[in-house]
Amino acid sequence: MTENPVKVAVILGSTRAGRFGPTVANWFIDHAKQRDDIAVDLIDLAEDQLPAYMSNEPDPEGARALQSVGARLTDADGFVVITPEYNHSYPAPLKSAIDWHFTQWQAKPIGFVSYGGVSGGLRAVEHLRHVFAELHAVTVRDTVSFHGAGQLFDPTGKLADPAAPTAAADQLLNQLVWWGSALRTARAERPYTA
Repeated sequence: MTENPVKVAVILGSTRAGRFGPTVANWFIDHAKQRDDIAVDLIDLAEDQLPAYMSNEPDPEGARALQSVGARLTDADGFVVITPEYNHSYPAPLKSAIDWHFTQWQAKPIGFVSYGGVSGGLRAVEHLRHVFAELHAVTVRDTVSFHGAGQLFDPTGKLADPAAPTAAADQLLNQLVWWGSALRTARAERPYTA
């Protein structure tokens, strides 16, 4: 095990009934856990339900969820967002989770794993890049995208042809570890202010 692995919060952005996201998330997390330079924490927005109504005084249950997720985001050195594409963009609960937090994203890297039909979720990723730039985060260049995702995985969640997605995941994780480590050191030496 690496002495100081990069802590990566993997955020599963879909909360729809019957969602395909857990299949993609499980594959990605299983792959990431094979590395000793990464420690993974899954934040599933369907389980860690944040308040839908943005208020300065959320209800007690919502406040607990915000505190729990906020602490996990703060602890992370970087993020991987797993998102489908809904109507040429990303899901509303993901936007809500992003908007509930601010300083947690600053000066940290973010990678993307997307899935969908013909576009593989890439339009959602392009929208997210603009949002995270506004929050002073750094998005890594390479992504993992699953075009026609439902046909690529078998019923047990295994990929029929894992070569290309595995190579893409390695590239994304290599970039995330580089940026995560570099920015962790930079924040420790000189705190980031927005």
